[in-house]
Amino acid sequence: MRMFVSGLVALALAVPAVAGEYNKTVDIGQKAPDFSGIPATYKGQDTSISLSDVEEEVVVLVFLGNHCPYVVAIEDHLNDFVDNYQGKSVKLIGVSVNDHPQDKLPQIKEWVKEKNSLYTYGYDESQEIGRKYGSTKTPEFFVLDKDRTIRYMGAMYRNPLKVEAGETNFVANAVDALLAGEEVEVKETPAIGCGVVYKRK
Repeated sequence: MRMFVSGLVALALAVPAVAGEYNKTVDIGQKAPDFSGIPATYKGQDTSISLSDVEEEVVVLVFLGNHCPYVVAIEDHLNDFVDNYQGKSVKLIGVSVNDHPQDKLPQIKEWVKEKNSLYTYGYDESQEIGRKYGSTKTPEFFVLDKDRTIRYMGAMYRNPLKVEAGETNFVANAVDALLAGEEVEVKETPAIGCGVVYKRK
């Protein structure tokens, strides 16, 4: 019996965690799923997004959807985030995977012009990146370290629709910890926003 129990413990230790507390697909400490060639726009110029091309030490990947009021509410905070980390080794990438007319690349290009978005924003028609990261909400954030390991995932603020002065910015706190070579204190929060619209397989 003791050998049987020991075998079960060894098996449990050998099997890596495959889901977080709130995210049912990926977990903190897991290598971030790779992605490449996602059509995108940056300050009015056509481009593409590949994780392997990002040179910055810290990557913040956020899933967005233009039709979502939570995304509309957080847009200024995204631009503020980019401004605050100018000159630091941090890259913010926005991606939409929504099967929704307002959330596809032509509309994203209009959005970027209208909002003067400061980050690269792309659209993945295949929705593969969303499925790989287990994204279920917009906005939903993933903070990756220099080894492209997931160190934080979830929301930027507890209430994206009404951000109070001095409210905790979970994404910024995670980024600051990584830049300082410290452990991220809050590693996961529930994503808050609109549901991601996936195509039926």
